[in-house]
Amino acid sequence: MALHNDLPPLLALRAFEAVARHLSFIKAANELSVTQSALSHQVQKLEQYLGKPLFIRRTRAIDLTADGQGYYDEIRPALDMIAAATRAQKVAPTTTILRVGLLASFATLWLAPRLAGFLNRYPHIQVELLPAIQLANVATAEVDLAIRYGKGDWPDVQATRLMAEVISPVCSPAFKASQLHNAPLLMATSHRPFEWTDWSAHYQVNLDHHSRVLLHDYNIVVEAAVAGQGIAMGRHRLIERRLKDGSLVEAFDWPPYHSEIGYWLIVPQGPASQAVECFSQWLKDTCADT
Repeated sequence: MALHNDLPPLLALRAFEAVARHLSFIKAANELSVTQSALSHQVQKLEQYLGKPLFIRRTRAIDLTADGQGYYDEIRPALDMIAAATRAQKVAPTTTILRVGLLASFATLWLAPRLAGFLNRYPHIQVELLPAIQLANVATAEVDLAIRYGKGDWPDVQATRLMAEVISPVCSPAFKASQLHNAPLLMATSHRPFEWTDWSAHYQVNLDHHSRVLLHDYNIVVEAAVAGQGIAMGRHRLIERRLKDGSLVEAFDWPPYHSEIGYWLIVPQGPASQAVECFSQWLKDTCADT
């Protein structure tokens, strides 16, 4: 029997994979640059082809059916293999563009001042930094690799810890002298505020009486703390200059906390391109030297 007789409509398959990965028609449609209506039509086309529903549709959310989850788990490795084989067959341009997903704060405060070392060593690799709060998708080649801050528990990727972080609450000297009691906590927008959770659990500190101020990015958190707007969780790798020049000081008397949180190199499963290997090794060496 010919192979194509058992293949589903490939556009419908691509639509299903994106919706199943995001569990959102909106996010999947944005990723594929199509309308939600067109995406929904493709998913329904696949469901009609298989003769069974793949999603449980609710008013404000969707979820995979048991059959849908099983189908997704089986086709995802195959699609990853197709993507990897396609990347391997592409003719490399004279200048290789390496797309790196990362947080804007890490790009600004740590990577950018050191990036010249890589560019001087590999002038044929053009590095494109793509800052975003959400973890960029390396599995679907949205970026070639990513650098993330956390505990390394991201699914479907290879995560290698580059360096651990030391954290402690910090504020401006003037703020510490006058307004520390019940001061607002300055936080970067995150679905998992593990910094404050881990620190308060380690030192058994109740922070419930402190209000929270959510800011879009950690760069803004640092500037707000320097301006005397509240207490920030200091990531010592990123605020080293601020601690040295005295614009930020320890808010409390406890010593800095050597946490499990750190910076991680995120690459796709399977073989990496030469550019990814070069940047990964340079990054590991640079982190080891700091």
